[in-house]
Amino acid sequence: MTTTERGAELSDEVLHAVQKGQQIALEAVRRFVDTVNEALPPSAASTKRQEVIDSAFRMTDRLVAAQYEFIQKVVGSAAKSLSGEEGKGPEKA
Repeated sequence: MTTTERGAELSDEVLHAVQKGQQIALEAVRRFVDTVNEALPPSAASTKRQEVIDSAFRMTDRLVAAQYEFIQKVVGSAAKSLSGEEGKGPEKA
């Protein structure tokens, strides 16, 4: 397998992991909002209810931002590694 092929495979693996993480985070937020809706119905204590929901969305936003930053670092590191390995001669099989 060439370096370029391995890089593409790694990219696919990272993308799949990111998508899975986002799906899990989205499902967690859905469950959280359902729980809040049961505990604090929309008509009751709407200010406190909204504060709790807003806090959950801020937490989710930070989680997604951290995940995005991590992926940028992984991709940057992989790009450096791949560009450093290209042209070094034949690969070992």
